[in-house]
Amino acid sequence: MPGVIRVQRFDKWGYIMQVGVTLGFSNLRDDMTDAQMFRAEAQLALRVEEFGFDTVWAVEHHFDNYSMCTDNIQFLAWVAARTDRVRLGTAAVILPWHDPLRVAEKMIMLDILSEGRALFGMGRGLSRKEYASLGVDMGESRERFDEAAAMILGALETGVISGDGPFYSQPEVELRPRPESSFADRVYCVAGSPESVVSAVAAKGRLLAFITGPVEDDMANFLAYREQYEAAHGTEAPPIAVTLNLYCHDDGELARERASGYVPRFFYSNVEHYEMAGEHFTGIGGYDRHDERARQLRELGLENAAARYAGAALVGTPDDVLATLAHVRDVLGRFELQLVPCFGGMPVEQADASLELLAREVLPVAKKFD
Repeated sequence: MPGVIRVQRFDKWGYIMQVGVTLGFSNLRDDMTDAQMFRAEAQLALRVEEFGFDTVWAVEHHFDNYSMCTDNIQFLAWVAARTDRVRLGTAAVILPWHDPLRVAEKMIMLDILSEGRALFGMGRGLSRKEYASLGVDMGESRERFDEAAAMILGALETGVISGDGPFYSQPEVELRPRPESSFADRVYCVAGSPESVVSAVAAKGRLLAFITGPVEDDMANFLAYREQYEAAHGTEAPPIAVTLNLYCHDDGELARERASGYVPRFFYSNVEHYEMAGEHFTGIGGYDRHDERARQLRELGLENAAARYAGAALVGTPDDVLATLAHVRDVLGRFELQLVPCFGGMPVEQADASLELLAREVLPVAKKFD
């Protein structure tokens, strides 16, 4: 039986620590309004629990059909009211765009309403359009992130927030309701550059990575995180959380045919939203790594870069997906897995069927890894 073969082949892993689903709310379709697309994809969050996944994550983005979730904490509160078990993660709250006090208050409320299921993921953002429209200087992002992160994490532990930094002057005040439990092991940091790795380690956060090419390309960052984490905290770094696009179907050829449209379309929307090949990163403090990647993208060419991006996705039959995950395991070691099921104009019905198939054929194997 195929299911037995899969278990025999992969039951020795012990590497995937948890499996979750990340919702991005992109609307790259001409036949649905933003509201229709948002409501349709929101229903996938409820299926995440039904299918047996561990976590559901929501991004934060503004002003673009590339991704349309302007308040992921608010969305996760909606999910919390409709679920009982699945954990709820922000992927991520972009700290430089927010008042740290309000972020801490909202995360505490989400955690109380969900009875301890909240996971706090934070990042500093990469889109010039979003920074400009929100009235924040992108060149201040690193300093704003570090200052806000320290304030928020302190408040989530103590229930008291204060700050005397240059960006967030905050008289000491007690937050009510008080936090009910510690977030110490529930903090994630998006880290795609050496500077972000330093911040993730300082926050004692789990590294959250959005994979855009072969996982080998990010190993220098991952190894730096592990080494710095152990040096700073005297213990092994927690598993890295990798986020991968997913399209799973019993017919492998059909899966690859459909994905050949969805994945590149989503890639090009990424390139446009972030201006990934632009020269504007030059001279912006804290974005040296992104400036280097933009230069590499211009040299490689968008078509070749799109092919590399597509090659990192989990596409094909359940066995194909398991084979790709085996490669990630061999390169990365222990990891958490987050799946992006709906992207590039994919109909939500196809995303739902893909998730259901993966849950039925792959997730039971992954659960054996614990």
